[in-house]
Parts: sequence; structure tokens; C-alpha cells
Amino acid sequence: MQAAPLDFPLNQKKLYFASDFHLGAPDAQQSKIREKRIIRWLDSIADDAAAIFLVGDIFDFWFEYRQVIPKGFIPFVSKISQLRDRGIPILFFTGNHDLWMKDYFTQELGIPVYHHPIELSVEGKKILVGHGDGLGPGDNSYKILKKVFTNPVAQWLFRWFHPDLGIKLAKAWSSHSRITNVEKNENHFLNEEEWLWQYCKEINTKVPHDFYIFGHRHLPLELPVGEKSTYFNLGEWVSQNTYLEFDSHGGKLLTFEK
Repeated sequence: MQAAPLDFPLNQKKLYFASDFHLGAPDAQQSKIREKRIIRWLDSIADDAAAIFLVGDIFDFWFEYRQVIPKGFIPFVSKISQLRDRGIPILFFTGNHDLWMKDYFTQELGIPVYHHPIELSVEGKKILVGHGDGLGPGDNSYKILKKVFTNPVAQWLFRWFHPDLGIKLAKAWSSHSRITNVEKNENHFLNEEEWLWQYCKEINTKVPHDFYIFGHRHLPLELPVGEKSTYFNLGEWVSQNTYLEFDSHGGKLLTFEK
């Protein structure tokens, strides 16, 4: 986490948090429909937004070669570019599907990209926000895989694949992901086994926060952490279209176009 929390004054506006758009999955046609829906959502919140947080797995796959980025997503990128031109801060977080984001969005659009959870200060409230992959107990196989995927040598070797081949391999891998396979339905609350909830409880004993906001779980959740804190999970946009609206009173999970 960074040395000091990022301060976001609301000025009678709101913060918006969303994650797990998984643009590109499971195929181009369904992704285009979802992309248009996300753009409608961004238009609907633009006038009230003090800042917009895109909390990981925005793309089902993203890898930045030195001179090449994945094809597609122009309407979405154009929309967030328009919002930045209006002066609305946008913050990107990498997830487990787009953890190879580098500096393209920062250089081209002025959008910072965060690879780890960060702290926010909002109207005197302390918030911890991040995608959530690899945090908490369990999921050891993914934690090992993440170390491989984030290894500089492994990334250097992958760059030697021609982009056509590299992206094809990555899409084949994504076809087995939990978001694209309905038989891996995650609409099941795990009670005390919710690993991100456990992570928040552990953090709260050491460095208390008022709110914990994560994605990755694909299930919208609002759960107490101790007596005074709350954990939110943002859900996903393949089937749920859920997001968090945060104002001076706190946060609430909402659904766009139910």
C-alpha cells in the first residue's frame, strides 16, 4: 500500500466503483453488447461522478507489448477518454485477467494503473480498494500461478511470441475461466469461508479501515467487518451489472438496467 491515502473530496458528488467487466469474453458478440451497456452506465453517472474506479478484470485479457495492445474495445476506451477530458478522475486496477497492463492508459489518457490495493481518504473515511486476487487464505494454486505470470522473465519470454499467437493463446486460456463457464456458477455465499472477507477482518485488526472494496469474487456482497467497518464486493457485469455508489453517507450496491 502507498505511504499516504489518496484524498478524494466529494464536493456533493459521488464515487463509483465497478469491476469484472471481462470485455472480450466469452465471444465478440456478447462482449459488444456488454460494452454498450457499460458505456450507457458511464454516461448515466458522468454528471455526478467525483471519480470512477475500475477495479480489475475490466478486460478478459490484456497484454501490452512494447508497440502493440490488444485489438478492439474502441468504444469503451473512447468513452473513458471523453470522461477524462471532462476532468473526471478515473483509476484503473489490474486484476488476474489484465495484470499485464503497463503504462498505455497512463500515457495516452492520464489514467493511473494500480497493481495492488490502495488506501483512499474520503470525507474523513478510510477506504481500502483493490481487485482482490491472491489475497486472503487458500487459492494456493492461483497464488503460485500469479507469481509466474508476474515474473519479469516470464513476461519477457511471452513478448517474443508474435502478438497474433500470444493473444490467441491467451484467449484459449480465458475460455476456461470461471466467468465464461456457467457450470462454475459462483452465486453461492461461502459464509465464514469467504476469503476476501477473512482478509478484511485480518487487516482490520492491524490497520482499521471504514470500508473495504474489492472485486474478483463475482458475487455482490455487503458484510460487516468488526463493529464499525464494512466489506463490499462489487460483483460482475457478465450477468449482474452491479456497482458501488459512494457518497458522504457511505456506500450502496446498485444494479444497472436490472
